[in-house]
Amino acid sequence: MAKEKKEKKEQRAKKRRRKLGDRSDGYRVRNIDAVLKFTPYIMPMRCDACNTYSDRFDVTKTDVFCREKVKSGMTNFSVLHVMLAAYVRMLATRPAINRFISGQKLYHRNNIEVVMTIKKSMERSAEETCIKVEFDPCDTVDEIYEKFNAVVEEVHASAEKTSDFDKVNKILTRIPGFLCRWTMRLLRFLDYIGILPKSLLKVSPFHGSMIITSMGSLGIRPIYHHIYNFGNLPVFLSYGGRKSVICYDGEGGVYTKKFIELKAVTDERICDGFYYASAFKLFKRYVENPEVLNEKPTEILEDVD
Repeated sequence: MAKEKKEKKEQRAKKRRRKLGDRSDGYRVRNIDAVLKFTPYIMPMRCDACNTYSDRFDVTKTDVFCREKVKSGMTNFSVLHVMLAAYVRMLATRPAINRFISGQKLYHRNNIEVVMTIKKSMERSAEETCIKVEFDPCDTVDEIYEKFNAVVEEVHASAEKTSDFDKVNKILTRIPGFLCRWTMRLLRFLDYIGILPKSLLKVSPFHGSMIITSMGSLGIRPIYHHIYNFGNLPVFLSYGGRKSVICYDGEGGVYTKKFIELKAVTDERICDGFYYASAFKLFKRYVENPEVLNEKPTEILEDVD
C-alpha cells in the first residue's frame, strides 16, 4: 500500500514539472480568469482579502463514529481527526482551495500541509509549539489519524527538547528589535520573490494549506481568527465544543441533536465564491457523514496549470 501511494504521488509530481516562475512549495497557476489575475493587485495584502464564514455541523452521527474508532483501539480519536480527514478529502476534488497568493501571483501548493498549535505536554504551564503535518489527497481517516498522532506523539515524547520550529523562533527573538525588523523585511522579500529557503518553509507555521484550532478545548465558542500577511496560509478554521440542540420533526415530535460551530477566515483571492461555497458544502457533508472517509476517494482532480 505504501509503495502504491508513493508511485501515485510520483506520477502526479511528474505531471507538474517545474517551470520558470514556479516556487519550491507550489507551481504557478496561469490559466485563470483575468479577474483572479488582477485581484491580488487590488488587494495586495492577505488582510485586505479576508472573508469570514460561519456554519454549524450536525455531529450526532460523527460522535457515534468517533466512539466506534476509540473502541477499535484508536484511543484518542476525536472530531478533530474527522475534520482533518474531511478537509483533505474535500481538497481531493476541490484542489483550488489549496492555492495561495505570493508576490501578487497565484500558486497551487505542491502538497497538503495542515498547521496546528499544540501543548508540548498536557500541563497548564507547558509551552506551546506549532506542528505541520503533511497529508495525501487519497488518505483515509485512519491514515489521517496515524499521521497526525505520530507528529503529536513525537512532540510529547521530546517535550524537553527544542524542535526545529522552536529553534528558529528563539534565534529570531534574540535579534535586537531594530535588526529584527530588517530581518523580517528580508524574509518577506525572499518569500515575495519565491526563494525563501526550504528549511524555513518546512518549519514555518505561516506556510501551509490550512491552519486549524479547537476553541472547544478552551471552553469557549469559536472565533474568527485572522490569517497572516506573512507567509501564504489561505484558510484558518476554528471550531467549538459540542452543543445539544432540541429539534422538532414534521409531526411535532421532539428530539435532540449535537452540533459543532465552525468559523472560517479565507483568502478570497485564490478562487471565486461559487467554488468556495461548493467546497465548504462538501466539507460539511464529510464531517456529518464520516463513514465515507473510511474508504479511498473514487477520484482525485488536479488543479489547472
